Amino acid sequence: MADGAYDSDKFREQIKLQGSRACIKPRKNRKEEVEFDKEQYKERHLVECFFQKIKRNRRIATRYDKLAKRFLAFIHVACILIWIK
Repeated sequence: MADGAYDSDKFREQIKLQGSRACIKPRKNRKEEVEFDKEQYKERHLVECFFQKIKRNRRIATRYDKLAKRFLAFIHVACILIWIK
C-alpha cells in the first residue's frame, strides 16, 4: 500500500517484479485507468494514524536512542501507553 504520490508505472512494475500486488490510489491526472482495492486502501489510514500517535513522543520522533533495542523498547512502551488510553 502506498500514497498516491507513488503512483507511477515504473513503481508498480517494480512491485510486480517482487511478486507483490500494488494497492496505490491512482492520481487524478492519470491517463490510463488503474484499479485498486478501496477497502484495503482504507486500512492504510489506520496505520498512518498509529504512527502519528507514536510520533507524539518526542523521543521516538527524533530517535534519541542510539541502540536499536533501546529504541524498540521505547516503541513498545509508547504502544502500551496508547493501548491503555
